[in-house]
Amino acid sequence: MVAAGRLAECGDVEITGSAQHDAWQARAVPPVEQVCDGLWSIPVPMLGPLRYVSVYAFALDGGGLGLIDAGWESDEGWAALTSGLASIGGSVADVRGLLVTHLHFDHLGLAERVRQASGAWMAMHPADAAVVASPSHRDAASFAASEVAFLVSLGAASDEAVADVGPVERLAPFTSTAIPDLLLEDGDIADLPGWSLRAVHTPGHTPGHLCFAEERTGLLFSGDHVLPRITPNISTTFDGLADPLRDYLAALGRIGEHEPEEVLPAHEWRFRGLSERTAAIQGHHEHRLAELLNAIRRHPGSTPWQLAAHLTWSRPWEQYERRMRIFAVTETDAHLRLLASRGLVASSGGAVPTWTLAVR
Repeated sequence: MVAAGRLAECGDVEITGSAQHDAWQARAVPPVEQVCDGLWSIPVPMLGPLRYVSVYAFALDGGGLGLIDAGWESDEGWAALTSGLASIGGSVADVRGLLVTHLHFDHLGLAERVRQASGAWMAMHPADAAVVASPSHRDAASFAASEVAFLVSLGAASDEAVADVGPVERLAPFTSTAIPDLLLEDGDIADLPGWSLRAVHTPGHTPGHLCFAEERTGLLFSGDHVLPRITPNISTTFDGLADPLRDYLAALGRIGEHEPEEVLPAHEWRFRGLSERTAAIQGHHEHRLAELLNAIRRHPGSTPWQLAAHLTWSRPWEQYERRMRIFAVTETDAHLRLLASRGLVASSGGAVPTWTLAVR
């Protein structure tokens, strides 16, 4: 998922999804839209401040439909997806293939229902597939214990970590998401007849996040990698990338080298101006890194949990708890790891590392 409240200056971005933008300003869900011949966006409601994820449906040569992402697993989400497909003259039974940009519940959640109702194949990157299939992600108790232990390693008190992770039963839906039938590596072309969707590996938000470049139309389906207004959550996890922000910024630089006809993100609205947007996001993270360096200078020997409280957030730190606090602390840890890889900070090591400025 994308953490709320992490804004970056939009840069010189042209809003092309005006109906989506208008709905956002009205705090509503946008309509189903035909983006171009044979391609539609279908909003599927989700929990949290982003309100919906855009599922993209493709008419395939020879009949049937392909999808990018499935939506949040809920009866409301399923009703929105099925009614959206009906509004374009199709049904879930028509789905032949499902491409999932990444493992988060608002993208992968409904994939199993789609597969059961249609017999469609489902594909994602091997790195995210490995996480989804791992033992710690197939058992709620193991998942909770791993998350708690990771937060403690970042400086949380045990009782705070347990409270933020929440009851084991609340995690159960996240441990039964679909395991893919097919794997897509960087550069692979998805088997959706009539379209040339090339997988672009853009790690950071998750280890195996994929964008899809449609080579016939020049469209870029950016998932959560690039959004027009908000920055995606780039966090460390107990089984994720060692330096996710470094990987994210590297992927952001690569994808910003090419200007697509239009960017179709998973949230918010369609836009043009990818290079300007990626530059704005890079600038946002550099500003955040500088702020974190100053916090370490003022509070040497602090843990990521402690340092997060000294950074600027969208609301007072005292109001952060549960998943929002987890996002904030693990984002802080991701920024710390990038500073360390640049040689600017040093860790004390040990079970709960603390951070100081590096001696240069």
